[in-house]
Amino acid sequence: MKNNETIKSNQNPYTLVYDGAITENVKGKVNINPVSYKIKDIAIAANVYTPPNYNPANKYPAIVIAHPNGGVKEQVAGLYAQHLAEQGYITITADAAYQGGSGGFPRNVDKPANRIEDIYAMADFISQYAGVDASRLGLLGICGGGGYSLKAAQSDKRFKTVATLSMFNSGLVRRNGYMNSQLATIQERLKQASDARAQEAAGGEILYANNSTTPMTKEQIASIPVDLYRQGIEYYSITYPHPNSSAKYTLSSLLDLMTWDASTNMDLIEQPLLMIAGSKADSYYMTEDAFGKAVNAKNKELFLIEGATHIETYWKPEYVNQAVSKLTQFYSKFL
Repeated sequence: MKNNETIKSNQNPYTLVYDGAITENVKGKVNINPVSYKIKDIAIAANVYTPPNYNPANKYPAIVIAHPNGGVKEQVAGLYAQHLAEQGYITITADAAYQGGSGGFPRNVDKPANRIEDIYAMADFISQYAGVDASRLGLLGICGGGGYSLKAAQSDKRFKTVATLSMFNSGLVRRNGYMNSQLATIQERLKQASDARAQEAAGGEILYANNSTTPMTKEQIASIPVDLYRQGIEYYSITYPHPNSSAKYTLSSLLDLMTWDASTNMDLIEQPLLMIAGSKADSYYMTEDAFGKAVNAKNKELFLIEGATHIETYWKPEYVNQAVSKLTQFYSKFL
C-alpha cells in the first residue's frame, strides 16, 4: 500500500520527496535543473538549484551538498539545497556513483574513495556552471556525506568553507559498530567482507549488508532502542521514501570502510569549519570527536540544535530552519 509521501514522490516531476519541494520552475524563484556528467565512465545524476532572479551573467557563491548514506539527492540533500538557493547560493547535490539515479555496477557499492571523488566531481561541475564564482565555493555534508566532506575539505582547497550536519563517521561505525557496539566482532566481519570480495572476483553472487526485503512492522520499528536507526527507518521507508534510496551496500565495501576514519588528518582543515548536530542526537559523539581534532581550522564552530535528534535535523521545520539560518550566517561570512 502506498503512503501519502510515496504518492507525492510519484507526482513530483523531479521526484523530490521533501516538504515544500519545487514542482515547476517559476521565473523569479528558485529553479531546479537536472544535470548529468561523468566520473570516468560512470554517469552521475545531479540537481543544480539556482537562486531567485538568477542571472547567468552575474557571479554567485556556490555550495556542494553531499547526501547521507543510503540517501539520494531528492531527500534531505535537496531540501537543504533548495533552502540555501533561496538565500542566494547556486547549489548542487548529486547521487553518489553506484547509487541512486547515478550509474555504476555493481549497485550500491559504498566505498569512501568513491564518495570523496563524488564531492570532488560536484566541485568540478559546479565551478564551470554559468554564474558561479569558483573562488567562493562552499561544502555541506549531511550524515555520512558529512564525514566524506570532512575528508574532501582536508585535501581539496577549492572549498573555502566546510560545514556538516549530523555528521556520521561511516568508517568508525562500520568498524566498531554504532556507539562501539560491535568491537568483539571486527575480525569476523572483516573475514565476511573478504569472502564476499573473493566470491565477487570469482563471478559469484554479489552479497549485500542491510539487504532484507521484508518490511518491518510499526511495532518492530517502535521497539528499536537507538534513535538514529528507529527514526532513520521511519524517514527512509515510511515518511520520505524514494525509490532510488536504499540502505543496502555491498558486503565487500567493508574492506574499505572498516579501515577508514573521517576524523583522521583533521589538522589538514584550515578552512572555516561549522559542525551542526542535534543536542539529543545519539550520533553526536562523532561530531564532537572530529571537531576537537580540527586544531588548525582558522574559524571553527560547533552548533547544537536544542532538542533535535539526528534524523529530525533532516526534515522537522523548526530544526531545519535553525540549521539553514546558521549555515547562511556561516557562508555569508566566509564565502
